[in-house]
Amino acid sequence: MFVMLNLFNHIMKFTSGFLISLSVLVCSCGNSGSFYEPAVKSNLRAPAYPLITIDPYTSAWSFTDCLNEDVVRHWTGAKFPLLGVLRVDGVAYRFMGVNDESTTGKTVNTPAVQTSVSVLPTQTFYTFTCGAVELDVIFTSPLLLDELDLVSTPVNYISYRVKPKDGKEHAVQIYIEATPDWAINSPGQEVEASLHLDDASLIYAKTGTTEQPILQKKGDNVRIDWGYFYLVSEKKENKTITIGNDDNMKLTYCEDLGKISSSANGFVMLGYDDIYSIQYFQENRPAYWTHDGKMDIKQAFERAIDIYQSVMQKCAAFDERMMNDAEKSGGKEYAELCALAYRQAVSAHKLIEDKEGNLLFLSKENFSNGSIGTVDITYPSSPLFLLYNPDLLKGMLTPIFYYSESGQWNKPFPSHDIGTYPIANGQTYGDDMPIEESGNMLILTTAIAVVEGNAAYARKHWPVLTTWANYLLKEGFDPANQLCTDDFAGHLAHNANLSIKAIMGIAGYGKLAELSGDKETADKYIGEAKKMALSWEQMANDKDHYRLTFDQPGTWSQKYNLVWDKLLGLNVFSPEVAQKEIAWYLTKQNKYGLPLDSRKDYTKTDWIVWSACLADDINDFREIISPVHTYANETVSRIPLSDWHDTKDSHSLNFRARSVVGGYFMKMLEDKMLK
Repeated sequence: MFVMLNLFNHIMKFTSGFLISLSVLVCSCGNSGSFYEPAVKSNLRAPAYPLITIDPYTSAWSFTDCLNEDVVRHWTGAKFPLLGVLRVDGVAYRFMGVNDESTTGKTVNTPAVQTSVSVLPTQTFYTFTCGAVELDVIFTSPLLLDELDLVSTPVNYISYRVKPKDGKEHAVQIYIEATPDWAINSPGQEVEASLHLDDASLIYAKTGTTEQPILQKKGDNVRIDWGYFYLVSEKKENKTITIGNDDNMKLTYCEDLGKISSSANGFVMLGYDDIYSIQYFQENRPAYWTHDGKMDIKQAFERAIDIYQSVMQKCAAFDERMMNDAEKSGGKEYAELCALAYRQAVSAHKLIEDKEGNLLFLSKENFSNGSIGTVDITYPSSPLFLLYNPDLLKGMLTPIFYYSESGQWNKPFPSHDIGTYPIANGQTYGDDMPIEESGNMLILTTAIAVVEGNAAYARKHWPVLTTWANYLLKEGFDPANQLCTDDFAGHLAHNANLSIKAIMGIAGYGKLAELSGDKETADKYIGEAKKMALSWEQMANDKDHYRLTFDQPGTWSQKYNLVWDKLLGLNVFSPEVAQKEIAWYLTKQNKYGLPLDSRKDYTKTDWIVWSACLADDINDFREIISPVHTYANETVSRIPLSDWHDTKDSHSLNFRARSVVGGYFMKMLEDKMLK
C-alpha cells in the first residue's frame, strides 16, 4: 500500500520503492490577485458545485455545501477524488475532499473552515479559514463560447491565494492530490502512471488504464477508460509533482509558498487527453483543439500556462458581464440560476470536426439514456448558444442534417439522435418523435437565420427542410398518439403544445423562405400556419386557459413552444393566447415550481423559464421563476442540477447534469432578439 509519511517535505518519501519523485526549485506565481474575488457574489446554495467541467467524461463536482465534507465526484456520483490541504506553521488544514485509509497523520484530519462559496458562469469561488490565514480557491473552466479553442481544450485551472489574517509572518505550503479514478470506468481496472520532469516550462504526472480501449464503451452511467488524466504545473522553484506506487496510486502536487506576511498565490492544472473523442459515422475523430493532430496535449498545457493571466481576466470579465445582463433581464434569482446552468450546459457536449472540417458540437443525454446529438436535447439547450455563438448550434444541427441527406436516415422527419455517446453511427433510441423533431429542426434553423440576419445556413439544407415542413403540414396540426420531448410522460394524442410546435415549424419555414427572397413560398407556409393557429385557439380553448389535449376539457399544460412566435417575429397566434396562459400559470404554482401539466406534480425547469417568457409583465416572469430558484436552493437531491423534479417536495426525478439547462437563457435571448 502507498503511504504518505510526510505530506509537505520538499522531497516526498513513500514506503514502496516503485515511486518516482522529484523536487524542482520553483517560486509562487506572481499574478496581481485581482481575479481572486468573484465580481458578483451568488447567494444560491447549489444542489452541487461545478469544479472541473471539460466534457461529459471529465466532469467533477462537489455534492455538499462544504468542499471538504465529501469526496469530489463525477456527475454520475462515482468518486473522482481530489484532496486539498494547506499547511500553516506546521498544522495541516484539509480544504478539499476527504481522507482515505492511505493517508497518515492526524493533522490532515483538521478541516479548514469554509466561509463562502459562490458559483459564477465559468468559475466557482471558495474561501476558507486555515488557522491564522485565509485561503481562496478558484476552479476555472474557460468555456468562453466565442473562443472555440478554449471551449475545446481539455484543461481547467485550480488557482489559490493565501493571506495572513493577523498581519504576521506564516510558513505556508499547499498540497493537491488526485487519483487514477479520473481515468477509469469502474473500480479494479488496471492503471499505470508516469512522471515527466524534463521539459523547460512544465512538469506533469499522467495516468490511464493499461488496456486503453479507445471508444469501446458507450452508454449513460459510464466514464472514460481510455486516454490519460494529467496533473500539471509550471516548472518553477518549490513546486513538486510526484506519483505513488501501483497499489494505491496518487498524483500529487505541492508548492512551498514560504514564509508570507502579505499574500501568495499560484495555480495548478488538471486535464484529460482522450486521444479520440467521438466515433462519427464509423470514423474515429479527435477533439477540435487538436486541429487534426497539429497540437498535442503537452503543447496544450504549455499554451494554458502562457495564457493563464489573460484567461483568468477574460473569465472574470465574462462572468461579471453575464451576471449583470442576466440580472437586468430577469432579476438576481434568475441570474444565479443562469450562472449555475452555464458550465453544466456547455460541458455536456464534445466539440469535434468531421473529415470535411464541419464543426460538430455533440451533446450527451446525461442520466436519461445516454444518446448523442439528441434533437430534443438540442432544442431546449439552444438559447444559450443562440445568445453567445450560433455556430455551436449549427454544430448541433449539422449531424442531423447529414444523417438524412446522406440517405442513412430515410424517414420524412428527422431522427431523434445519431447514436449512444460517444458512438455516433445512427439512431439508437427505440422510438421516433416525428412532429417533435421536425418542429425542433425547423424552429432552430429559423432562429439561427433570424439571429444572423440571413438564411445562408438554411439554404444549404433546403430540400430536407422542405420535406420536414411538408410533413408538418400533413401531420402536425392534430398530432397522432406519439412521444414528444417530455417522453417520460408517455405517448399522447391530440397534444396541444406539440401542435404549437408544428405550427411554429411551418411558420419558421415560411420565414426562411422570406429571408431567402421567395415570397410565394413564404406566403404559402406562413398563411397555412396562421389558419392552423386560428383553429388551434378554437379547439384548445378551455375558457380561462388552453387544454393539454384538444379532446380533454379540464386539462392544462405549459405552452412553452409558443415562445418562438414572439422571438422569431412570426406572430401567427393572437397575443391573448400567451397572456391567458400566464394568468392561469400564476394560479397553479407550487412551492418548487409550476407543474408541467395537469397530470402530475412534476415539472421541467427549462420549460418553466420558456413559459415565463410568455409574460409581458416582468413581475409575472419573476413570480414564475422564483420557485425554480427556491428549488435549486433547497432541493434534497444533492446532485448536479436536475431539470426534472417534484414541485411539492423538491426531489429530482432522475435527470441530472443535462445540457437542457441552457434553456434558462431564453429570457436573455428574448431581450437580445427583441431589442
